[in-house]
Amino acid sequence: MYGPKPQGTWTATALAHGGGDHQSLRVGQRYRVMIQFTDYDKSIHPVGEEWTFLGHSFLPYEEGVSFFVSLDGVLEWHLRLQWRPEEQAEVLDHLDRYLSPVVAKH
Repeated sequence: MYGPKPQGTWTATALAHGGGDHQSLRVGQRYRVMIQFTDYDKSIHPVGEEWTFLGHSFLPYEEGVSFFVSLDGVLEWHLRLQWRPEEQAEVLDHLDRYLSPVVAKH
Protein backbone atom coordinates (compact mmCIF):
# COMPACT_ATOMS: atom_id res chain seq x y z
CA MET A 1 0.00 0.00 0.00
CA TYR A 2 1.43 3.34 -1.06
CA GLY A 3 0.88 6.62 0.72
CA PRO A 4 -0.14 8.76 2.28
CA LYS A 5 -0.53 11.36 -0.45
CA PRO A 6 -2.52 14.61 -0.58
CA GLN A 7 -6.22 14.50 -1.39
CA GLY A 8 -6.78 14.07 -5.15
CA THR A 9 -3.39 12.50 -5.91
CA TRP A 10 -4.92 9.33 -7.31
CA THR A 11 -8.67 9.87 -7.13
CA ALA A 12 -8.78 12.92 -9.41
CA THR A 13 -7.63 10.77 -12.34
CA ALA A 14 -9.50 7.60 -11.34
CA LEU A 15 -12.86 9.31 -10.93
CA ALA A 16 -12.42 11.26 -14.17
CA HIS A 17 -12.09 7.91 -15.97
CA GLY A 18 -15.13 6.24 -14.39
CA GLY A 19 -13.29 4.63 -11.47
CA GLY A 20 -15.94 5.21 -8.82
CA ASP A 21 -17.82 2.32 -7.19
CA HIS A 22 -16.43 -1.19 -7.60
CA GLN A 23 -18.71 -4.23 -7.16
CA SER A 24 -20.13 -3.83 -3.64
CA LEU A 25 -17.76 -0.99 -2.69
CA ARG A 26 -19.29 2.49 -2.72
CA VAL A 27 -17.32 5.73 -2.92
CA GLY A 28 -17.48 7.54 0.42
CA GLN A 29 -18.40 4.42 2.43
CA ARG A 30 -16.16 3.34 5.29
CA TYR A 31 -15.18 -0.37 5.36
CA ARG A 32 -13.70 -2.73 7.94
CA VAL A 33 -11.48 -5.69 7.08
CA MET A 34 -13.25 -8.87 8.24
CA ILE A 35 -10.72 -11.44 6.96
CA GLN A 36 -7.02 -10.58 6.92
CA PHE A 37 -5.43 -10.36 3.49
CA THR A 38 -2.14 -9.35 1.91
CA ASP A 39 -2.17 -6.94 -1.02
CA TYR A 40 0.02 -7.05 -4.13
CA ASP A 41 2.77 -5.04 -2.40
CA LYS A 42 2.82 -7.54 0.49
CA SER A 43 1.19 -5.10 2.93
CA ILE A 44 -0.95 -6.99 5.43
CA HIS A 45 -4.48 -5.72 6.05
CA PRO A 46 -5.48 -7.11 9.46
CA VAL A 47 -8.95 -7.78 10.78
CA GLY A 48 -10.34 -4.52 12.14
CA GLU A 49 -8.45 -2.20 9.77
CA GLU A 50 -10.79 0.53 8.53
CA TRP A 51 -10.70 2.94 5.63
CA THR A 52 -12.99 4.98 3.41
CA PHE A 53 -13.26 3.83 -0.19
CA LEU A 54 -12.47 6.70 -2.59
CA GLY A 55 -12.49 4.92 -5.96
CA HIS A 56 -10.66 2.40 -8.09
CA SER A 57 -8.87 1.80 -11.37
CA PHE A 58 -8.30 -1.32 -13.46
CA LEU A 59 -5.23 -2.24 -15.52
CA PRO A 60 -6.43 -4.99 -17.89
CA TYR A 61 -2.98 -5.97 -19.16
CA GLU A 62 -1.81 -7.07 -15.70
CA GLU A 63 -5.27 -7.72 -14.25
CA GLY A 64 -4.40 -5.06 -11.72
CA VAL A 65 -7.03 -3.46 -9.53
CA SER A 66 -6.18 -0.37 -7.53
CA PHE A 67 -8.31 0.79 -4.63
CA PHE A 68 -7.88 4.36 -3.47
CA VAL A 69 -8.70 4.70 0.21
CA SER A 70 -8.36 7.10 3.10
CA LEU A 71 -7.49 5.97 6.59
CA ASP A 72 -8.07 9.40 8.17
CA GLY A 73 -10.62 11.05 5.86
CA VAL A 74 -8.00 13.46 4.47
CA LEU A 75 -4.98 11.70 2.92
CA GLU A 76 -5.12 9.05 0.17
CA TRP A 77 -3.54 5.62 0.01
CA HIS A 78 -3.13 3.38 -3.06
CA LEU A 79 -3.92 -0.29 -2.36
CA ARG A 80 -2.92 -2.57 -5.25
CA LEU A 81 -4.41 -6.02 -5.94
CA GLN A 82 -4.01 -8.45 -8.83
CA TRP A 83 -6.94 -10.50 -10.14
CA ARG A 84 -4.97 -13.71 -10.57
CA PRO A 85 -5.42 -16.95 -8.60
CA GLU A 86 -1.87 -16.83 -7.24
CA GLU A 87 -2.37 -13.25 -6.05
CA GLN A 88 -5.56 -11.60 -4.73
CA ALA A 89 -8.30 -13.13 -6.92
CA GLU A 90 -9.86 -14.72 -3.83
CA VAL A 91 -10.22 -11.31 -2.19
CA LEU A 92 -11.54 -9.61 -5.34
CA ASP A 93 -14.00 -12.43 -6.06
CA HIS A 94 -15.40 -12.27 -2.51
CA LEU A 95 -15.09 -8.65 -1.43
CA ASP A 96 -18.27 -8.92 0.65
CA ARG A 97 -16.54 -11.55 2.85
CA TYR A 98 -13.32 -9.57 3.26
CA LEU A 99 -14.76 -6.07 3.68
CA SER A 100 -17.84 -4.98 5.57
CA PRO A 101 -19.43 -1.53 5.54
CA VAL A 102 -19.06 0.33 8.82
CA VAL A 103 -22.43 1.52 10.07
CA ALA A 104 -22.32 4.98 11.62
CA LYS A 105 -23.49 5.08 15.23
CA HIS A 106 -26.23 7.59 16.03
